[in-house]
Amino acid sequence: MERFAKVAPAHDCSATSGILIAQARPGWSIPAQLQTLGGDRESVTIDIMMPYYGDPTLLRTSVESVLRQSDPDWRLVVIDDVYPDLEPGRWVAAIDDPRVEYHRNAVNLGVNGNFQESVHRARADFVTVMGCDDIMLPNYVARMHETYALFPDASYVQPGVIVIDAAGAPANPLPDRVKSYFRKQVATGPVLSGEPLAASLLKGNWTYFPSICWRRDVIQNHGFQAKLNVALDLALQLDIVLDGGVLVYDPVETFMYRRHTASVSSWSANDGSRFQEERDVLRAAAERTRAVGWNRAARAATFHLSSRLNALTRMPSAVAARDGSGFRSLLRHLLA
Repeated sequence: MERFAKVAPAHDCSATSGILIAQARPGWSIPAQLQTLGGDRESVTIDIMMPYYGDPTLLRTSVESVLRQSDPDWRLVVIDDVYPDLEPGRWVAAIDDPRVEYHRNAVNLGVNGNFQESVHRARADFVTVMGCDDIMLPNYVARMHETYALFPDASYVQPGVIVIDAAGAPANPLPDRVKSYFRKQVATGPVLSGEPLAASLLKGNWTYFPSICWRRDVIQNHGFQAKLNVALDLALQLDIVLDGGVLVYDPVETFMYRRHTASVSSWSANDGSRFQEERDVLRAAAERTRAVGWNRAARAATFHLSSRLNALTRMPSAVAARDGSGFRSLLRHLLA
């Protein structure tokens, strides 16, 4: 067992779940359908990689939702980023299902590093990097198989998502209403690519990263840009789109995304670091899209409307907290 020091949370899942799903336990029985796979994990076509650092209760809820998939063709890999409490890892390791694996990093890798580790460890045809506080509906794996069968050239699939709050109740806060608006502006058909897709993502990133199912060769080929912790999914998608990749949007809801203020993105936004990172990504995107003649996408990156509006909505919180540094950072982003 590795020794560990107290470190800042890399993946904070601190909240109490209100979703009523039976608690998994050692001795969990393997679904009968798994017998059709012969227990051979190498035949699995979807890897569900779960970087972990956070609330053990939410981890259990997330893992339980994977165990309840109607389609047994999956492998779950929980990658513990040296969470101080060893009990969550023991719980996962004790699950009696050959499709479930547990790994504990030797040192804390942080958000970006543990995401990279998750992608590196994937070996199935398709990969989902699931949040340790999110929930898969029972039809997620089955629907991803169906979607890739219909669109075999897809680079990645964005399924329909239900947003829930910290307690697990359905929610529709402002960030998600904005996402819905921008998604409806572009999602006129299931297949999206090229400048229209790039421009839509740069106006407002309407995707939900933990719910996306990627082709493994695509995500491993591009990976995550070093040092990004919040805008890493937008940067990855732009890399794929500029390389000719295709997104398929499936509106059928198969995933629950948890929105709460304990998330990495919410915490970073409070002190303005999120917006500095977003500015860096958007400036680079403007240069790259302009270089290939995607002027509409370049204008979207330069103007970054939704990102500016997000900064504006954070300002009252900075004022209330008397956070002058954070307020100035938000103001810089608003006027940039």
